[in-house]
Amino acid sequence: MPHPPSLLNRFILHPLQAVAVAAGYALFSLLPLDLASALGGWLGQTLGPRLAVSERAVKNLKRTFPEIEQTELTAIITGMWDNLGRTVAEYVHLGRLDTCGSPDRFEFIGDEYVEQLREDGKPGILFSGHFANWEILPLSMSQRGLPSDLVYRAANNRFLEWLYTYRRSAAKGTLIPKGARGARQLLQAVKDGKHLGILVDQKMNDGIPVPFLGRDAMTAPAIAELALRFDCPVAPCRVERLEGARFRISVLPPMEIERSGDHQVDVFTFMTKVNACIEDWVRDRPEQWLWLHNRWSD
Repeated sequence: MPHPPSLLNRFILHPLQAVAVAAGYALFSLLPLDLASALGGWLGQTLGPRLAVSERAVKNLKRTFPEIEQTELTAIITGMWDNLGRTVAEYVHLGRLDTCGSPDRFEFIGDEYVEQLREDGKPGILFSGHFANWEILPLSMSQRGLPSDLVYRAANNRFLEWLYTYRRSAAKGTLIPKGARGARQLLQAVKDGKHLGILVDQKMNDGIPVPFLGRDAMTAPAIAELALRFDCPVAPCRVERLEGARFRISVLPPMEIERSGDHQVDVFTFMTKVNACIEDWVRDRPEQWLWLHNRWSD
């Protein structure tokens, strides 16, 4: 839960941050998508590696791949910042994108599973991680008749929060903030038969330890808890950046829910499969994952 901002932050720093972000939004919105994406990528890979937070990404990579050579590590870090810069620049164009009618920009795999989720009369959960431009996933699902309520971390800066939520309105669905209030909303959404979109690759301090990339990582068990309680399908969803502002979106078959009679074991088993899925995607395209998260406790 975000901490209440100080008076300095509330009345001076936060408005200044919002003005800077709004100016960046205005610039990127004036440019064609491909040019905005390229400029964002250049800014990301030029400035990002110089930031102190980039050291966390380097540390995470070295701990995950202890034998990695410096040239490969540098390439992944540069690629990560390029992808992040592109994602930020593309954000202002979300409301203009047509993920169904632009085959030159969007490849889509798994229409049959979207239809299955849409027509089965059950609530459902779609999970992913911070890969490529992860904001495209809920937009794509909404444009295919499967709007999802989205779990997100609310910004400390109320001005940036407004910009963030306003730009995401194109994806439809309710935004559910993390925390106690959000947990109640999450539960109610499932009871109401809605679909949820959840990014599962961030650390949750009060989660459960589950293997991820060779180490235990504190993992939110919410999707396993909901799947076991409501017998709702859970489908992995992946987005890949193919080149520039071109993407492949994949919806995979819903995962099997195993019931052993031991609830804690079943939750752990299910979340192990979820983390293994995310891990496979990281290993496949490491430069497109956001290594900046403080994912592990050590």
